[in-house]
Amino acid sequence: MILLRHGQSEFNLLFTQTRRDPGIPDPKLTPFGHQQAAQAAEALRGERVRRIITSPYTRALQTATPLARAFGVEVFINPIVRERYAFACDIGTPRTELAMAWPDHDFSAIDEIWWPAVEEPAEGIQARAALFRAEMAALPDWSDTLVISHWGFILSMTGQSVTNGTWLRCDPTAAAPETLVWRP
Repeated sequence: MILLRHGQSEFNLLFTQTRRDPGIPDPKLTPFGHQQAAQAAEALRGERVRRIITSPYTRALQTATPLARAFGVEVFINPIVRERYAFACDIGTPRTELAMAWPDHDFSAIDEIWWPAVEEPAEGIQARAALFRAEMAALPDWSDTLVISHWGFILSMTGQSVTNGTWLRCDPTAAAPETLVWRP
């Protein structure tokens, strides 16, 4: 499968400059983030993508838009691929508001408040990644899946720290990474 980190968000832009949490819940993509999403759609054009899974965060949903259009596939919303809850940007938007903002997507399988109430320990995101890895490995067509996710989740799946708009391949049948470095 392909894992794609969402495009640059308002949070990412400010955090990169200051290394401080700018306090932006569920931030949107910056203009550059939208450009990264469009570039990813172009770069992945030759891939066989029959399923897109994305986290419910706005930045991931916005990144999914040009990709879903390019591949002509439905977007599946799955909070298991969300970011590790550690910053203000990890406070999500309630399901009913997401459904109004994204009427073409089905949010019925997620809770109204789908993000945790307290900071998630590293073991929590690693457990979610392990569960997702097992779920994907059980699908015969896992290789046709594009997952739009976040820094911490991709790190937990691959052991690699990737920048916004970066994609990489992940074989869910392979062993999970043994050592992770939790520094964005």
